[in-house]
Amino acid sequence: MFWEVFTNTLVLGTLTLLFCFPLPIVLALLLNEVRARRLKRFVQSVSYLPHFLSIVIVAAMVMQLLSVDGTVNQIVGAFGGEEVPFLQRPEWFRTVYVSSEVWQTVGWGTILYLAALTTIDDDLYEAARIDGANRWRQTWHVTLPGIRPTMVTLLILNIGTFMAVGFEKILLLYNPLTYPTADVISTYLYRMGFESSNFSYAAAIGLFEALIGLILVLTANTISRRTVGTSLW
Repeated sequence: MFWEVFTNTLVLGTLTLLFCFPLPIVLALLLNEVRARRLKRFVQSVSYLPHFLSIVIVAAMVMQLLSVDGTVNQIVGAFGGEEVPFLQRPEWFRTVYVSSEVWQTVGWGTILYLAALTTIDDDLYEAARIDGANRWRQTWHVTLPGIRPTMVTLLILNIGTFMAVGFEKILLLYNPLTYPTADVISTYLYRMGFESSNFSYAAAIGLFEALIGLILVLTANTISRRTVGTSLW
């Protein structure tokens, strides 16, 4: 089972990192350009409210929406398509998981970046405008360097949890039919330890997972310090 669960962990962790890390930055930059305060507050509130929902509630909502007689399949049927059992198809699990993770976490992630954006000196933008920089150039040369320490710190922390890949949500959403693409190290560890009572084997799996996480954090920190001059320590 090692290569299957290890590959699933890498794929889900990589997809989550690729989508859930940059999208809060993009949303924060877009919100930073909004001048209407009421619209900005409304969009910000709507985007980060899912973060406060329990994982159980989010999983239940996903299952209700994607069930055979759920809202998504009703829309598909209305357009003449065939009903798709999304939660029973292994090829759909990664899409479902990453999409729900984006919906739940992107809005909350923007709060940290919006806070970092407030620390950027307005004189830098004024100097850039005097030099003829448009909004894109100001974003590239002033805004992004200003929030780079925050970006690097959150990237290292996200890489540190790379191997954990949303254990609770996967445990609630997956089933034996989706094991080929959904079963990750943490869920396999849970089944071995609590369902099979093989605690020594589960402890070895947990130690392996922790060591890989430590190596990833140390590697990301070293690369960050040598390339951009910013690191956790």
